Amino acid sequence: MNRTTWLQDRRVQKFCDVLSRWKARELSALEASEILGCSERQFRRYRRRYEEEGLRGLFDKRLQKASARRVPVDKLAWVLSEYRTRYTGWTIKHFHEHLQKQHNFRWSYTWVKTQLHTAHLVLPAPRRGAHRRKRPRKPCVGMMLHQDGSRFAWLDGQPELDLIVTMDDATSEIYSAFLVEEEGTASTLRALLDVFTRYGLPSSLYTDRGSHYFLTPKAGEPVDKARLTQVGRALLQLGIEHIPAYSPAARGRSERTFGTLQGRLPKELRLWGLTEIEEANRYIQEERDAWER
Repeated sequence: MNRTTWLQDRRVQKFCDVLSRWKARELSALEASEILGCSERQFRRYRRRYEEEGLRGLFDKRLQKASARRVPVDKLAWVLSEYRTRYTGWTIKHFHEHLQKQHNFRWSYTWVKTQLHTAHLVLPAPRRGAHRRKRPRKPCVGMMLHQDGSRFAWLDGQPELDLIVTMDDATSEIYSAFLVEEEGTASTLRALLDVFTRYGLPSSLYTDRGSHYFLTPKAGEPVDKARLTQVGRALLQLGIEHIPAYSPAARGRSERTFGTLQGRLPKELRLWGLTEIEEANRYIQEERDAWER
C-alpha cells in the first residue's frame, strides 16, 4: 500500500468514527465538520454520498482513474534493468542525465529518483549538517579562475592519474580538463594556454601551493612571492594575479567539482571501454565542447 492510499483509508476511517458519534448525538454537525477539517456544508455532502454509495462514495474519484501521464510498466522495468545491469553505482542525477542524452528519456528526475528509492537500488542521501559559510563568487565571468589537479583511478585497470581542471569562479564552468601521468609545470602551462587562447585572460588565478605554483621556504608558512616559479613568472608577465590557497576548505569549489567528477567520469569512461589516456582525453574534450554547444 502506497502513502496516498494509506492516507485516504485513514480519512475514511476518521469520517466513519465522526459520523457514528454524530448519529449518537454526541457531536453537532458543526463540531463534526471541525474535527474533519471541512465546512458543515461539506460534511452534509459526505453524509449524502455515504448514504447513496457506501464507502465507495467517500473515496477520491481522481485516485480511481489512472493518470494519462502515467509511465508505462514496461518503461519502468527498462529503467530499473538499465540501472541494475549498466549503471550500478551511478548517482541518480548522473543516471537521469545520461538517459536523457543517450535515450531521449522524457520523464522527470524526481520520478526516476522515486523509482530507484522504491526499488532499493539507491539509498536516500543523508541530511547535510551545518557547514561553514562559502566565499562569495566573483560577480563576473572570467574574473577569477581556479586550477587544481586530482589524483585518482580515472581509468579502469590503470594506475592513478592526475586530472587537471581549470574552472571559472563565477559559474563553476569547466574551461579545461585533461588527464596526465603527473601534475607539474608542463600540465599547468598546457591548461593555461588552452584556456587563455580560447577565452582570454582572467584577472586572477587561484591555486594550491604546489611546488610548481609557488616556492614555500618553510612548511606551514606563507609562500615567497618574490621568488617566482616558471608559472608565477608567466602570470606576472601577463598581468594576472596569482592567489595561493592556505587550506583545503579555501579550494571548496574545485574540491566539490572533483567530487562530482570522481563519481561520474570513471563510470562513463568504463561504459565506453576507454582505458588509454589519449582516447580518454579525446572523450573529455568532446564532452566539454558539447557543453558549450
